[in-house]
This record gives sequence, C-alpha cells and structure tokens, in this order.
Amino acid sequence: MPGQVHKHHRIARVLADEIRAGVHSDGDRLPGEHALTQRFGVSRSTLRQALQVLGEQGLIATHAGIGSFVTFDDTPLDNRVGWTQSLAGQPVELTTEILRFETVTDEVLAGGLGLPSSTFIALDRVRRLADGRGVSLERSRVPAVGDLVGLVERGLDGGSLHKALIAAGRVTEYGDGQVSVRGTDEADAALLRRSPGESFLHLSQVYRAADGSVVEQVTSLLDPARFHLHVRSGRGGQP
Repeated sequence: MPGQVHKHHRIARVLADEIRAGVHSDGDRLPGEHALTQRFGVSRSTLRQALQVLGEQGLIATHAGIGSFVTFDDTPLDNRVGWTQSLAGQPVELTTEILRFETVTDEVLAGGLGLPSSTFIALDRVRRLADGRGVSLERSRVPAVGDLVGLVERGLDGGSLHKALIAAGRVTEYGDGQVSVRGTDEADAALLRRSPGESFLHLSQVYRAADGSVVEQVTSLLDPARFHLHVRSGRGGQP
C-alpha cells in the first residue's frame, strides 16, 4: 500500500540520518524491533522493510539473533515450512508412519500453555529409515480452534499438518523449547523399533503465531546419530 511504502522509507531516512550523524556508531546495535515499532508507531513488517532499505544502502548488517535449530544429517529443519519439505531431496530416504490422528482433551497441557480450551488435535508420527528403524518420534498437539475444528474428520492434505495449519491461517512466527537426553522407555522403543534405554534427544517445543498465540506444541525423540541441535548467536541487527 502507498502509505506503508511512505512509512518505511521515512523510517529508513530517519535512521540513516542518525547513523550518519553518529547517533548509532559503527558496530553499535540498533534498538530492538519492539522498541523501534513503538517509537515509530508502525507494524513489524513496515519496520523490517525499513531495515531492508538500510541494509541495501550498506548502513546496517543484519545477523541472526541467539537461537537454535535442529538438523538431520546436517540439513537444517525448519518447522515454518514443515519437516517433510525440509527433508525433501535428502540422499537418505525416510518414510513417515502416522501412529495417531485424533481430537483429544488434555487439561494439563492446556493449563501449561495458558489456553482456555483443552481440546487439541493430536498427531503422532514416526520417521523411519529403509530398514524400519525409527529415527524420530514426534507428538504434535495443535489447539483445535477456528478452521482447525473438524480437521480430523476432514483429513490431512497429503498427510501434511503444516499445510492444514497454513490453510487455517495458523502461521508460525517463532518458537522456543527445551532439549535433554534420555533413554527410551519400552513403549517408545517399541514404536521406534529400537532397544529400550537407547539414548535419544528429547526436544519439547512450542510454536507461536505473530500475536503470541499457540500454533503447535511438539515433543520429539530424535536419534542423536542423525539429528543434532545447533546453537547460534549474533550481535547487532534484528533476528
């Protein structure tokens, strides 16, 4: 929209003038996105357009903020595009087995996430190597809200939960999680076709939309021989 174009160019000019005047010295970190959106009274998308203009002018460099990401055989996995798409084209062929796809009630999970409703869509999957051994066991829980109500009855398009979330307007903007290492119990080992007690990465993540609402909660068991957790940090710029 014309107004938005005007706004982001105006913000870029203000910040560029401040940088050239020494308000923001070479190597300094610009204020965070929240502070800048509050200062200029604009949305994050408008602000990011302004930062892109400054980057194109060579006045700032944007670096990744502190964060982490999971890889499979050194391939980054991005939940925003779905693991299936992230894994596409890999030399190692994985098959996905759906263990559970149903609507459930979980008061404990709802309470932990601060949700008013305890109704979730549950999707449990195992990803297997050609020999049948599981390399990951993922348990997804999606709040059954809006257009997602009745998803179990309608079914998944191509088996993709990611597509269903996008179609319902539930887009992941960011996430946080915890990781630990633990031995598999007998039930999970049987699902993975592995020996009980084998060490797996245990990753629990909550993915949220831009407004902070919960899009998906996922608990994963990942074979540490194939999956790795990378931690990254950066200085300056916006994440």
